[in-house]
Amino acid sequence: MRTAHTGAIGRRVAVGMFAAIALAACAPAEPPTAPATPPPPAAHQQPAPEQHAPNPAADQQLLSAADDGDLEQVRVALTAGANVEARDERERTPLLLAALADHVDVARELVKAGADPDAQDDRRDSAFLVTGVTGSVAMLEALLPANPDFTVTNRFGGIAIIPASERGHVDYVRAAARAGLNVDHVNQLGWTALLEAVILGDGSRPYQEIVQILLDAGADANIPDHDGVTALRHAENHGYAKIAEILRSAT
Repeated sequence: MRTAHTGAIGRRVAVGMFAAIALAACAPAEPPTAPATPPPPAAHQQPAPEQHAPNPAADQQLLSAADDGDLEQVRVALTAGANVEARDERERTPLLLAALADHVDVARELVKAGADPDAQDDRRDSAFLVTGVTGSVAMLEALLPANPDFTVTNRFGGIAIIPASERGHVDYVRAAARAGLNVDHVNQLGWTALLEAVILGDGSRPYQEIVQILLDAGADANIPDHDGVTALRHAENHGYAKIAEILRSAT
């Protein structure tokens, strides 16, 4: 009996093992594990600009050299660690001093060093804005690689093309219009470049050319001043017959 009982148990164990093996064979295979996705490469980091310890003597050297137009001393000061955005007692930067004196080579060097063409002094002048006063096309072109902000305004709420039009800087007005300055910008007096050329000009040939340049660049001759007077009406009131003729052809 013991032998027969043991045999029966053995057969049940064998049957159970066979069933387990059969069930395992019928079970669906687990999908292969996907390989881990490698992390994305780190974004390229722009190297931080080189930092220099404050050097007031080098800063003063840079300001003086920029004002004097001494390119060699500008380079010496920058190498010595001068701050390219150093300020004098009137908050003028080296680039602004260079622009005021039309030291174009110095301005180019400062732009290469990262100078800001829009940094303003205590009168709200900037290197780029004063090019409209001096009328220097060479300085305008030297500053363009620094990406000046054409919407920065002076203390009168104007942009560079307005004082250039007032002062009769024909070549500058042409270059500024080509560069993309807004020919219809209105300053705090309510005047555009076109209105300033008529109101503050003398009607002579340079102002006639400026009026034509502005119109060719898309200036709106119908924008009036704060009193509702247009450029044409001002020209007629001043007796500027040729300018009035140009404006009539545009309206």
